Amino acid sequence: MSEPDVLQGVIEQARSGPRLPAVKDLDRELSYEALLAEVALVGAGLTSRGVVGGDRVALLLANSVDFVVAALASLWIGAIFVPLAVTDPQPRLASIVEDCDAAIIVTSTAREGDPVARSTFDGRLCVSVDELRDETVNGSAPVDASPRVAYAIYTSGTTGAPKGVLIGNRAFGAAVNATSKALGLDRSTRTLCVSPFYFDGSFATLFATLFTGGAVVLRPRDALLFARTFFNAVSSEHITYTGFSPSYLRLLLASPQITSLGDSSLEVIALGGEAGSLSDIRLLWSYAPRLRLFNRYGPTETTIAVTHVQLTPENTSSGSVPIGRPHEGVTFHLLDEHGREIEGNNQTGELYIGGAQLMDGYWGAPELTREVLRTDVGAEGPVYRTGDLVFRRDDGNYVFVDRADRVIKRSGVRISLIELGAQLGNVEGVSAAVCLTFDDGGSLGIVAFVVADRPLSALDLERAARELLPATMIPNRFELVEELPLTKSNKLDEQVLLDAAGLKPLPPATSARS
Repeated sequence: MSEPDVLQGVIEQARSGPRLPAVKDLDRELSYEALLAEVALVGAGLTSRGVVGGDRVALLLANSVDFVVAALASLWIGAIFVPLAVTDPQPRLASIVEDCDAAIIVTSTAREGDPVARSTFDGRLCVSVDELRDETVNGSAPVDASPRVAYAIYTSGTTGAPKGVLIGNRAFGAAVNATSKALGLDRSTRTLCVSPFYFDGSFATLFATLFTGGAVVLRPRDALLFARTFFNAVSSEHITYTGFSPSYLRLLLASPQITSLGDSSLEVIALGGEAGSLSDIRLLWSYAPRLRLFNRYGPTETTIAVTHVQLTPENTSSGSVPIGRPHEGVTFHLLDEHGREIEGNNQTGELYIGGAQLMDGYWGAPELTREVLRTDVGAEGPVYRTGDLVFRRDDGNYVFVDRADRVIKRSGVRISLIELGAQLGNVEGVSAAVCLTFDDGGSLGIVAFVVADRPLSALDLERAARELLPATMIPNRFELVEELPLTKSNKLDEQVLLDAAGLKPLPPATSARS
């Protein structure tokens, strides 16, 4: 292959190792040969239902063999797969299906207890994977869809309507190829997928493993919210690789079974999706010192991840967790607050990303696409404005500082909420801490949510903070919580924390005035 292509990579694995295990869930297991046969049949089934290249195929499927088959079948016929969350409310699902003008909605295989109602999407064709596979006798041949869009991922939409991010086959292939190389994946890899498939970070486990001929193991997402399910799967399935968010790592570290990782088959963990906690990473190393632990970074608009770095005590000794260096074919540009490019090291700027993994744009939103894809930065073509503040260290690794809109200014002092939470995590008795802003009577307020492993009061925390921090950085409120809640994507659920404390989010303009 002249350029990496995900589907062609899976086809090559099926040709050279047809009977190797490819994917399994709690219901069934497919070899590469069987997987490819199902993909061809389901692709033919989609075609028989009128789906053509470039059409959107909405996948209302949980993490399952069915999802893998349907996604690859969409690529097989040159269609665009659009993952949906089975847990989303009907109005959000309907709005995404309507927005992308899905030609068909593929639902879970018809079984007892199937939660998908065929009347959910009025006027849209809903069909199960079983029906698509069983209605045809002969499979179809794959089309050359390399210049086309591979999938559309809809963002969370927390600040507005969900946006469909269009990722081309070439960007998809470049990201998957770079990920598999960075992590050293091969046919001996056995992967446990933790993140839900409507979150594109999950593709670093799913498709990177299939691309290299490894075996993918799936468990229901709800079950994986119990740490024992994760540890039991690692043990029973001889898992060697997995990836998830730092918030999910915190959930695992709270389990007594974390001590089992040191003697398990697990070799590689890749973190991503949010900033990592160095204290959590060091604690993980204490239980499993031989683990190869990677950090990865990449906005959805730049395809899964654009950096990887293996974390070590040496490259984290400065107290920061690096995100690594850009993948081959990916370019980074740092701009200061005046829009000038930063050339030197150790200077924080806003990150702009260009090159091989850049999205094609937002579905049906050319004006929004033009807003975020700049053509006046660098010389290689469009670049994506991430809104992330980073700096490059002397060793060439980049370090994520915070979101540009989360570095606040109070009493003239710039404060990173991520760094503030990390400082509070150093207080004796604190196992985790995060800081958020809130509306303090029209002014900027900072609230610290703290998980303690011994009895502590808000007054204890304030006293300890005053010994660590300058007065301008002391949070206005300290809230002790039993745990830090997760979103459906296994990231920190900030809104749940604020609601539980009876606090309202800060109006966007307030921090700029402070």
